[in-house]
Amino acid sequence: MSDMYKPINDNGPGQQPPHQSDSYNTSLPSSREASRTLLAGVLGGIASAAGYLIYTRLPDEHRDRLHQQVRGLLETRVNELRSRFNL
Repeated sequence: MSDMYKPINDNGPGQQPPHQSDSYNTSLPSSREASRTLLAGVLGGIASAAGYLIYTRLPDEHRDRLHQQVRGLLETRVNELRSRFNL
């Protein structure tokens, strides 16, 4: 057999291609991965809704203090990124 007719990666008839190895088959089934992803999304939605309900019931002075803390944190992060990238 000449090199021109030789199969690539010696995957002749009856041999599995490299992308269908045993390690590929041991991963989680796609339906199980999808259900875990859906569960994570639902739990995240519940947590954000609970946080919003708590936030809406805060008195104005607590909201203002929270806004100041978030602005301060955001400013420090932006300044840190600017210093890293020399902007």
